[in-house]
Amino acid sequence: MLLVDGEPVSSAGSSSTGSIGRELVAALMRNPGLCAASDRLRAAPERRISSGHEEPRHVYVFQREYATVDPARVELVGTDEMTTCVGVVIRNTETGMTSISHMDFPKIVEGGLRQMLELLGDDNTPFDVHLIGGFDDASTKVVHSSGRKHKVQEGYSHPLCCKIVEALHKSQQQFHLRSFCVLGNNTMTDSYGNARPIIGGFVMQTSSGVVIPASFDMASRCPDEIVRRIRVSVSSYDPSWKGRLLETYDTHSDIFKIAPACWMPNWAEIASSLNQLSDSEVLLQCSTSPAAEPPHFVETERRMTKGSSPTTGQWDNRLTIGACCPTVGQWDNRIWKYLIENPDWEDTFPNYKPRIFHSTVDGRWSRHS
Repeated sequence: MLLVDGEPVSSAGSSSTGSIGRELVAALMRNPGLCAASDRLRAAPERRISSGHEEPRHVYVFQREYATVDPARVELVGTDEMTTCVGVVIRNTETGMTSISHMDFPKIVEGGLRQMLELLGDDNTPFDVHLIGGFDDASTKVVHSSGRKHKVQEGYSHPLCCKIVEALHKSQQQFHLRSFCVLGNNTMTDSYGNARPIIGGFVMQTSSGVVIPASFDMASRCPDEIVRRIRVSVSSYDPSWKGRLLETYDTHSDIFKIAPACWMPNWAEIASSLNQLSDSEVLLQCSTSPAAEPPHFVETERRMTKGSSPTTGQWDNRLTIGACCPTVGQWDNRIWKYLIENPDWEDTFPNYKPRIFHSTVDGRWSRHS
């Protein structure tokens, strides 16, 4: 059940597929309290997150990942690099246990929310929830069906938001919606007339539940950045991850446990061919929202692809089918290079076992297996 200001959010009662989500999103976008909360969030200064022993201990999630953390061990949880994706945070207000995910595709939502709730505690305890990210990337077209005209919204963010809101609404768990900074509440227009997100990243302070805009430097998106970025797209073709978010952090053991995923050897050819493209071609091939990507998008993409590649067309399908917003960091030269040099996934995940990282005294992470 979804609540705003302590009151249940209701739809018009339609039960057709997707219509409940659309009605709920429309109502939430008009809610004065949620609009005011979005105003405050957008006005807050962005925090830059770094790693090191003097920095607050944090857990970062990439696209399609989730993590549940204990506030006694982790001070901040966050994500960034969001364009059409949506960040979801659910917090048990009694214990402070917090789960965060970076949702990218409607088919991942229901299973992903179940994963997020597993370690949050008592089902009878109301949870706070924050939805942040995505923007007004939809365009309207008129289609003809059964002799009538219908307006259809195309885009990535709106269907994803509708699915998330509908899943929360249908749950037996009570969710108090505290932030709804998505779609039109998170959209600006640049000097070229392109719509783009205002907030592309955020962190939550686990002890207080306060959320602020944030970005992460390269060293803070750790550990195992390259392998974790690769998992995002290859997981779409690994049946063991169908309808599920990628497991990343083990709450009980306080370790990063990078769950395995496999890929086909021809991904090396894909990466190699992508590396031959111009910057503008990389942007068009590797993003669902080219006009909304930050300046470092192509550089990050090139860091990821020096290693695997069927044809460009094949690669384009793999990205857009499996991921809502492949971002700058997702397919850069380092990843492309890694795939080219490691075409066999078993070199990365021997015996399909996870990669384990323990924290060190200097605030970093060291691989143990």
